[in-house]
Amino acid sequence: MRATLSLGQVRGIRVRVHWSVLVVFGLILFGLARGGFPEASPDRPVWQYWLASAVTSLVFLLSLLAHELSHALVARRNGVSVDDITLWLLGGLARLRSEATDPGAEVRIAGVGPLVSLALGAVFALAAVPVAGLFGAGLVVEALAWLAGINILLALFNALPAAPLDGGRLLRALVWWKTGSRLRATAVATVAGQCLGWALVGIGVYLVVAGAAFSGIWLVVLGWFVIVMATMEGSQASLREQLGKIAVSEAMTPGPETVPATTTVSDFVTDPHYRFRHSAFPVVDDGNTAIGLITLKRADAVPVEDRPSTTVERVSMPLEEVATPHPGDPLARLVPDLQSSPARRALVLDSGRLVGIVTTSDISRVTSRLTPSPTWPRRTL
Repeated sequence: MRATLSLGQVRGIRVRVHWSVLVVFGLILFGLARGGFPEASPDRPVWQYWLASAVTSLVFLLSLLAHELSHALVARRNGVSVDDITLWLLGGLARLRSEATDPGAEVRIAGVGPLVSLALGAVFALAAVPVAGLFGAGLVVEALAWLAGINILLALFNALPAAPLDGGRLLRALVWWKTGSRLRATAVATVAGQCLGWALVGIGVYLVVAGAAFSGIWLVVLGWFVIVMATMEGSQASLREQLGKIAVSEAMTPGPETVPATTTVSDFVTDPHYRFRHSAFPVVDDGNTAIGLITLKRADAVPVEDRPSTTVERVSMPLEEVATPHPGDPLARLVPDLQSSPARRALVLDSGRLVGIVTTSDISRVTSRLTPSPTWPRRTL
């Protein structure tokens, strides 16, 4: 999922917003300003309804962010790296780079989200009581009550034992603990998610036929999302399991074409041997020790007048920014690193010496042999 706007970082975790969040914001804004608030507190200036609705919508999105941040922070405490958080049409996604190491960690990571939403619901509900006592019923009380109700509803919905919801993670942890098989546990949670999704679609279709078109269509969209995400999660888990049994050496291209570190950028960009074979090359010293990765894009960015005096070593991507697995490492562990790397390549090193290179195309080739519909493994919450 591509986000259109980055909101910065929270404790080292990048937060992104997908454009579809505008749909959620608009629906809540319009629904409260034109329906909920005027009915609960009539005879007020129109601008007050719109202002209260805008603030309430924003606080709700912040509540979603708190829910996802709790997943991410607890995941990190349990040794699971987090790439980013993206808020979008149906809530949020915390993208994790690896799996929980045991059922206990899975319970902690999945369970904290609903608990945070419940806590927020309780805070908003408790805050509404003194506000109502001091100022009586009004827009502020209605906004707090709505936020309390929606957060509690969010917690209860997410607690349903079906993937990809948090309750599905808890069900997965339980089955994993009982059977000892993470793959079997994922299959159970996947089936539960598909059943829930079809149930939501069925209820939505009934509501449309009964005349509640908006609510019905929303449930159909939500149900279809649950079905798709549950199915994808099951196939990804199976693929991760299989990739975990394959070594990096089985996917890499051995003896890749390299560029000596002393090569000038001018020679590199004009030599057809480099120019027309690949878009990136490992940079090595005289002992075939990897120094970095040079891409045609980085070389082309060097001013023409500076190219004869600039070596590729100076403008290459340093090893700190490139994945450098060992030939014997599990391929599944490399996939998230390739996903997050701008180079989309990994240099396979053995005691510092370059022995191979792995690209996203190599991963796709391996996954195409393992499944008829290859999908890159990605864990979301």
